[in-house]
Amino acid sequence: MTTNEIALIGPPRRQKRQVAERKGRYAEARALQFLRDHGYEILGTRLRTASGEIDLVAQTATVLAFIEVKARVSEAAGLEAISRRQRQRLVAAAAILLAEHPQWQRPDTRFDVIVLAGGELSHVPAAFRADDVG
Repeated sequence: MTTNEIALIGPPRRQKRQVAERKGRYAEARALQFLRDHGYEILGTRLRTASGEIDLVAQTATVLAFIEVKARVSEAAGLEAISRRQRQRLVAAAAILLAEHPQWQRPDTRFDVIVLAGGELSHVPAAFRADDVG
């Protein structure tokens, strides 16, 4: 295979993952600032548990939000990118974090999604419910 043929195939998988990782971190940074600007206190970022990672955890006086951040071409694509299995992992990870941090309990605990699409952020509060993922 020539260099030109390799160039037509595209970047190696590792490079694609690195690009996706950079886009994800950028989207998370934008989402973090958005939440702060809208009165949320950030409790944690990129929190890892045995069940998976939660991108952001934020609160107001009455709301605790576990937030998944997606960088996609549209809000719809961002929402579609969160599979049932991923929602189950997010709910399980949230349960672990709540057990570790009981002081985080709020009257309203929800799962939000923030999508960065075309340079614009879309915040979808309560994008799914814990009891919907069964």
